[in-house]
Amino acid sequence: MKFILVIPALNEAATLRTLLEGVIGMGIEVIVVDDGSTDGTSESIAGLPVTVLRHVQRQGKGAALHDGFALALAQGADAVMTMDADGQHSPADIPRLLAAARQHPDRIVIGARLIGREHQPPSRRRANAVADWFLSWACGHRLIDTQSGHRVYPRRAAALAGACPTSGFDFEAEILIEAADHGITTIAVPIEARYAPGLRPSHFAPVADVLRITRMVAGRLIRGGLMLDHLWRLRGQHSEIASPP
Repeated sequence: MKFILVIPALNEAATLRTLLEGVIGMGIEVIVVDDGSTDGTSESIAGLPVTVLRHVQRQGKGAALHDGFALALAQGADAVMTMDADGQHSPADIPRLLAAARQHPDRIVIGARLIGREHQPPSRRRANAVADWFLSWACGHRLIDTQSGHRVYPRRAAALAGACPTSGFDFEAEILIEAADHGITTIAVPIEARYAPGLRPSHFAPVADVLRITRMVAGRLIRGGLMLDHLWRLRGQHSEIASPP
């Protein structure tokens, strides 16, 4: 399988080069989408063997992923991996996500931040729990860590980005619903939750972004007739976790 890694980046000059140096050599092509950074993010990775797309102005994480997916698919990707640029995700987790993607080529692989989860800020943990519940309802199967940006999308799922008009953090939620509507489910791989003091504060706003995600999910549920059969299906169901390679 041909994997291409898409990394959306907004003002990540402090961490992006180190991240990429840990990824280069793993046998996957890399596309960085600089979403209107003002700190020299693109310049900080000059000379590295990666493709850089740059938005002149900030358009949102979803917009960056839209553009990254489109280029990855045009370059013949069988699957598109995503990860954040702020140092929260470890390159050491990449081989396990790729192994799960090879084992489950028709499913979205979510890197679920379960290892060291106790270090996650309580506000983020609560926000993630709310998002997980609503998205599980909308998708009709149990999901975990739906706000994780470390994922692998099979080509068929990545191609659904065009049906998801959202441009912010809600894009990563909407594409899970769209994929579920097309019969594409998820499987989780436990990854490290990194919340070291040196990491910059997340661009994710626990209140505003959760409300935006909830509004989007509620709209999909209403248009789908509330999907009460999904709630029944979730009873006693647990998130599926991939077996170690």
